[in-house]
Amino acid sequence: MIFGDVVRSRRDATGSTAWLRTLATELAAAVPPADRMAEFEFTQGDELQGLLAPSVDPIAAIVRAGLHPDRRPMRWVVVAGDVDPGNGPATQRTGAAFLRARERLVEAAARRDGLVVESGDPAADTLLDDIAPLLAELLDDLTDRQRVVARLILVEGLRRSQAAERLGVSRATVSVAADRAHVRSIGRLAGALGRLFAEGAAIAAARRFGAASERAAG
Repeated sequence: MIFGDVVRSRRDATGSTAWLRTLATELAAAVPPADRMAEFEFTQGDELQGLLAPSVDPIAAIVRAGLHPDRRPMRWVVVAGDVDPGNGPATQRTGAAFLRARERLVEAAARRDGLVVESGDPAADTLLDDIAPLLAELLDDLTDRQRVVARLILVEGLRRSQAAERLGVSRATVSVAADRAHVRSIGRLAGALGRLFAEGAAIAAARRFGAASERAAG
């Protein structure tokens, strides 16, 4: 389950709604239908919700959102777990993961964390709790120019020379912007979070399956 809450959305409800519509469209285009267990949808003006397949890295979606040129400050929560069966968009679904994501979103707001990730495995989640907010801070600290460069490199997968050609500037200019934006660190941190989340979620799922099998056998 992935929740994205627009920070202080009531200050500009119309703009927040427009941003969420743009983001939902972008993520739907970036994530193949087979990898979405429910369509991305948003509540009126403040919150995006999505349900991704276990094989999909949800951190990539958050990086894509954080590097979008029209971005608005957001608070993100990712939770692995069970969701009740259904066919509607994420906003019409429920289940243990959905309810837990709602709880974590409240906690994130109280702690002023921009990103909370929970896999369901205590060992992994101890690390995720400490590390995940750092990614949100790095993304929030980018200037508009740095965000453009970071998006070309991290989202579109361009080399620095290719990004420079796209922008019509020198490679040195792109390199300075990328280094000051800590683009390499953002990419490495996002990758590490995605792997840690996937490993923790797999362990937690195996544990739930084992517990269910024992109950059935008993």
